[in-house]
Amino acid sequence: MLLTADSPLSILTWLYMRTGKTGSAEDLLRRLGRGDIGLKHEAFHTLQPWRAATHLRELLMACGILPAIDKQICLFEGWLTGRLASVSDPEHRQIVRRFATWEVLPKLRARADRRPLTPGSRKYAADQVKRAASFLEWLAGHDRTLATCGQADIDLWHVEHKEHERNTIRPFLLWCQHVKLTRRFRLPSPPTRRAAPLSQNERLDLLGQLLTDDSLPLRSRVAGIIVLLYAQPCTRVVRLTVDDVVHENDQVRLRLGEPPSPVPAPFAELLLAWIDNRDNMNTGTNHGSRWIFPGRRAGQPLHPFALSELINNIGVPTTASRTAAIRQQVLEMPAPVVADALGYHQVTTTKLAAEAGGTWSRYAPGDHTRSPAGWTPRGTGDS
Repeated sequence: MLLTADSPLSILTWLYMRTGKTGSAEDLLRRLGRGDIGLKHEAFHTLQPWRAATHLRELLMACGILPAIDKQICLFEGWLTGRLASVSDPEHRQIVRRFATWEVLPKLRARADRRPLTPGSRKYAADQVKRAASFLEWLAGHDRTLATCGQADIDLWHVEHKEHERNTIRPFLLWCQHVKLTRRFRLPSPPTRRAAPLSQNERLDLLGQLLTDDSLPLRSRVAGIIVLLYAQPCTRVVRLTVDDVVHENDQVRLRLGEPPSPVPAPFAELLLAWIDNRDNMNTGTNHGSRWIFPGRRAGQPLHPFALSELINNIGVPTTASRTAAIRQQVLEMPAPVVADALGYHQVTTTKLAAEAGGTWSRYAPGDHTRSPAGWTPRGTGDS
């Protein structure tokens, strides 16, 4: 990978950045060659600086030297090692380690088996671990332990803390009850909030601007249109590959679910133009990348937060735009059809359709080209 890069200068720049200092690319490669750093993922958990170590780890996975693991799990495991070391109370540290090992990490890995994790998933998992440690400290400050914690203590903690803290402590408290570290108690249900969508006129105006304004960056325009047309969150947009763009018989379709969604001609031209002129393709990290939006890290797409910022910077609010797009979709088509085509869950689109006042509530999903068994058109059966 390093020897076949289109831009050797970028490789040399990376190799000689901070040369002679501990943790530089040169230092890490030398220690790897001498065997001071083992060729296993655990060896990278404590390396500093963590960004340089993470970059090298991703290069090794991209080359097949290390087994491929979801990037977000790699980052979480490295973060967890340092976080556990910062918990001063040995008993607290042991409880938090158990929670992270047997509850948080298995759920992350199970989700990663289904689809790549998002940075938001990793951050939420880390917040759960941090909140577990802080809750144990709070109990100790009130002369309580998990064994003596009661409903009154749970109620008091919820009164004293903000909504995000209340939401992220919930998995830990449920786990404590399940493994019998605490008695049973009631927990408040987390609230559900949605951003207000754009109006349909505002959405169409933004689409028109992105389709025609050549002064805007092409990458941002293409990503923004995908959000506005197909109601895709940035976490899904960055996972799209060039193989998801189906170009047959002068028709371009984008595979977000099944069947692939048609791409209107004006957007198809922009999409194909961007694929032919993508950024971050000239270094050893993403040479020959299949991502529609390649990142700077080996084998990785652009970070969703970075893409979201690029879209917001051209005046397209990502969350409000996505909400407006999905609401319009469920008004124009049956919710199950929208769910299959755009990669949503049918329960989600059905709820959105009901909220938007859709008229497809009696639509039955499935193959509508076949007649039910035993059914014959009127007038053709036996008289």
